[in-house]
Amino acid sequence: MRTLPLAAALAALLFAGTAIADKQDKKDAGQDSKADAALAQPSSSETSGSVRVAGRNIDYKAVAGTLVLHGSGDKEREPQVSMFYAAYFKKGADAGKRPITFIYNGGPGSATVWLHMGAFGPRRVVTADDSHTPAAPYALVNNDDSLLDASDLVFIDAPGAGFSRLIAADEDKSKREEQMKDRRKEVYSVDGDGHAFAQFITQFLSKYGRWNSPKYLFGESYGTTRSAVLANILENEASVDLNGVILLSQILSFDTSIDGPQFNPGVDLPYVVALPTFAATAFYHRRLPQQPAALEPFLREVEQFALTDYAQALMAGSRLDATHRQAVAEKLHRYTGLPVAYLLKADLRVTGGMFEHELQGDGGVTTGRLDSRFSGPSLDPLSKDAEYDPQSSAISAAYVAAFNDYVRKQLKYGDGQQYRLFASIDHWDFAHKAPGVSGEALQQSTNVMTDLAMAMKTNPNLRVSLHGGYYDLATPYFAADYEMHHLPIPESLQKNISYDWYPSGHMVYAHEDSLKKLHDNVARFIEETDNVK
Repeated sequence: MRTLPLAAALAALLFAGTAIADKQDKKDAGQDSKADAALAQPSSSETSGSVRVAGRNIDYKAVAGTLVLHGSGDKEREPQVSMFYAAYFKKGADAGKRPITFIYNGGPGSATVWLHMGAFGPRRVVTADDSHTPAAPYALVNNDDSLLDASDLVFIDAPGAGFSRLIAADEDKSKREEQMKDRRKEVYSVDGDGHAFAQFITQFLSKYGRWNSPKYLFGESYGTTRSAVLANILENEASVDLNGVILLSQILSFDTSIDGPQFNPGVDLPYVVALPTFAATAFYHRRLPQQPAALEPFLREVEQFALTDYAQALMAGSRLDATHRQAVAEKLHRYTGLPVAYLLKADLRVTGGMFEHELQGDGGVTTGRLDSRFSGPSLDPLSKDAEYDPQSSAISAAYVAAFNDYVRKQLKYGDGQQYRLFASIDHWDFAHKAPGVSGEALQQSTNVMTDLAMAMKTNPNLRVSLHGGYYDLATPYFAADYEMHHLPIPESLQKNISYDWYPSGHMVYAHEDSLKKLHDNVARFIEETDNVK
């Protein structure tokens, strides 16, 4: 198995905070059986509220609680995971016809605080548009763009994150520790994670009587990877036809990632599909030698160059002659603002970390990764790569503080519990068994395009809505576009995919104008696909 590029991608996709989580994981393994016995019982807290969207008040019932997942086969009575959710149901709506959307962030192993408090929940935390948000107190406001006008909402925390926990309930401490190791191995993987979410969703549909509701998945970042796997499991193992899959900041094939492609020599695709985001970022910070009049026409030009002359030059490898190498470097300089000498020294191949460090490096400034509109002081001006993400540092504290306050005061849940931003994952198994593969053969690099394609082919009415930000260096928009146009589906199903791009970053909703457009586009997608006449 090719481990280095996957390890690099995982390290980049995980936001931060794993050292704290590792200490907590050891504490969990040592907790007594009574604590795990308590986790093995579902819990919930019900409250009511109202949100104003597009000038109309929507009254809702909120339920914050847990569902307990069990093993399979001879372990079907054994509780393994307690998964936390916060659900919002519009009061007075016909549950049989009301759409329901299951929402989760990525990581892998991230809590869903980001989409909950930034995108579609009834309350939204206010953060600075492209700079560091000042410290507390933070403003929590009515979310004018909550998706509750279009769908009931279920925000789900991944196993081990948020208030979700792995369960090891044996009374013997040594056996509990072994159980916890088994849980991590089973759940902290591409396929194990997908099956955990599938079990959660089918349980939820039964508990709340929503089997006949129009159903949607909404995943962000690694959550899009999960959505592809999950859609296939639901469609082809659980007999759950979905109305739609909504993908935000997509990564389906990790061979497209601009994080760590130097560890995967010979695969030049990441450099090709990241170039338009490099160009958008240089445009935003006015680092181009000649500033174009408008962003989008400029990006169409860069996309064409990326797929033709640039891709051809990279594929030539050492066969590329000096004249052509110089010409490509000069064109890259025009599109990225990076010096020609630097581009030649980099062999025309600039990783995400290199670009983030170099673009504004002459001023001792590092460019953001999750949202390249952000900037911050470089930790080490002499480094080759960016050593932190200014965007993550700029807004994370606001989200964490706002949710911890909100969940306890408004949803009346979580007293005496720690809300974990990330699960404690010392190893995530990126090996994946693609649909249709016989035996034990596993992919060498995670690619779930086949999973999404299988779900679309077995349910030819399934619609897919893709969204991304032009300033996202974590999962570049053109990589997502490339993946969708290379799905192994018949041409007739390509019409089931829609595309929307925004002048924002990985967390599109962190830009207020983009949040409004995201809401309107997703609400329209649900209205067009819910099959309610």
